[in-house]
Amino acid sequence: MAGHRNKGNPGLMGWIDDRFPATALWEDHLSKYYAPKNFNFWYFFGSLALLVLVNQIVTGIWLTMSYNPSAEGAFASLEYIMRDVEYGWLLRYLHSTGASAFFVVVYLHMFRGMMYGSYKKPRELVWIFGMTIYLALMAEAFMGYLLPWGQMSYWGAQVIISLFGAIPVIGPDLQQWIRGDYLISGITLNRFFALHVVALPIVILALVVLHIIALHEVGSNNPDGIEISENLDENGIPKDGIPFHPYYSVKDLVGVGVFLFVFSIVVFWFPEGGGFFIEAPNFEPANALKTPDHIAPVWYFTAFYAMLRAVTFSLFGLDAKFWGVVVMGAAIAILFVLPWLDRSPVKSMRYKGWISRIFLVIFAISFVILSILGALPATDGRTTVAQICTVLYFAYFILMPFYTRMESTKPVPQRVTG
Repeated sequence: MAGHRNKGNPGLMGWIDDRFPATALWEDHLSKYYAPKNFNFWYFFGSLALLVLVNQIVTGIWLTMSYNPSAEGAFASLEYIMRDVEYGWLLRYLHSTGASAFFVVVYLHMFRGMMYGSYKKPRELVWIFGMTIYLALMAEAFMGYLLPWGQMSYWGAQVIISLFGAIPVIGPDLQQWIRGDYLISGITLNRFFALHVVALPIVILALVVLHIIALHEVGSNNPDGIEISENLDENGIPKDGIPFHPYYSVKDLVGVGVFLFVFSIVVFWFPEGGGFFIEAPNFEPANALKTPDHIAPVWYFTAFYAMLRAVTFSLFGLDAKFWGVVVMGAAIAILFVLPWLDRSPVKSMRYKGWISRIFLVIFAISFVILSILGALPATDGRTTVAQICTVLYFAYFILMPFYTRMESTKPVPQRVTG
């Protein structure tokens, strides 16, 4: 077993290895984990996601030390953090900006996986763990969004929770069970706080570990979609692989440096993100008697919110709100079955046909347009555009078994191309 190969070594590390496989873990996941030598720019975002996760956990812990999870004290405690706690303003902005940065790097990480076929055999489980992390992140972000107890936090949560009421039969009871009260109140805030700072971070950390273990079991994909484990030298080492440490661990520091430079500019000069990271109504305390002019979720949810609003029809005696919730849920659920929708004989977009490339570009553009529309008040014209983009979003997945099977592909080289 890998955990026993370092036992009996002299010194402190030998003593530790006799009791815990520290050296074996280091070798299996870093110094002797061979990754393809042709990683490019798109492979920075996995390590950046880990960096932002650490930022969110550390800043979140420090924020909880001064935060009061009650309807009477939440908003005031946030003002106290911003004004009176030493560097409290920095902690708050690192956390709020970090939430947006998290979704930026996760969306780019997911797009890279879709572009290079990182969901295809044998990495189906890696993809499913990744999508489960994404789902947990959405829940984590939603729970945390209520905690500032500002106007948009309160009414945004009110709108999202009310969607559960559209479910037939159990909807109203489910809605009340989530709130813990007849209206959003201190009870809702308290339970969301518990889920945000304890339960969901544990789930996310566990899923991240499973995601990495599954990835290292089957090996990393690469821009060519070639399995480097199928081309070994006389020592059983991939000819097109290099140790993750020190080569990629050092290379990732370049990506980390660039990311921190941009991240710091946003934190120190544009922490509100023009109203997209922290909306103007959230600088007012929650007021159940005053509705904001326009209620919209934070930007990383707006694409799905636009899909929900795009549904304007009733069907089978169920209203548009119900079908909107179904469409919104299906937009996330369909990501989980992507590995079984792609029937192409090749993994990477480099060697797929022009149809796959066009569909991927249309999918990405549609998602961006939906994200913009979801942040704007609905009009007839915007609803029509959102309906078209929603159809294009689902067309990418539903038609994938057909266009990936029928299109002509390029020959894949035997070795990675660099």
